[in-house]
Amino acid sequence: MTKQAAVSDVQALSASLVTYASRLGRAVSRLTAQEIPAATLRLLAQLDELGPVGISRLAQADRCSQPTMSGTVQHLVDKGWVTKTPNPADARSSLIELSEAGATVLDEARRRIGAVVAERLEADPCHDVSDVAAAVALLEHLLPTDQGAQ
Repeated sequence: MTKQAAVSDVQALSASLVTYASRLGRAVSRLTAQEIPAATLRLLAQLDELGPVGISRLAQADRCSQPTMSGTVQHLVDKGWVTKTPNPADARSSLIELSEAGATVLDEARRRIGAVVAERLEADPCHDVSDVAAAVALLEHLLPTDQGAQ
């Protein structure tokens, strides 16, 4: 195998890795998030990842407009799942942060998702916990070290 073919194989496999990871995430979210929309869980997960963040940065991370994000955040503030506090660096803006209740909602959703994946793995004799550990380690390694820089 030539070096060019090997690079092409790595690129194709990498594209498949991202595709299947995304598909798995969407598939298990559909099965487990009957009472919480996937977009809400995605936003809670982004706040968990990014920490306290302004509306503009959150809208950028979610690829939506600032007015759309403002409305979504206000809905989550009303539910008690996120908090808005004055931004100490800029009094004209607020920082959005996952509340304790929001963290609980997110943790419960992640547990349900994990249970669905575990059930599928238990039904498949071709894979074991070491395969899952290797997949998790690989995905974790591929994430940027500065999560807020995305």
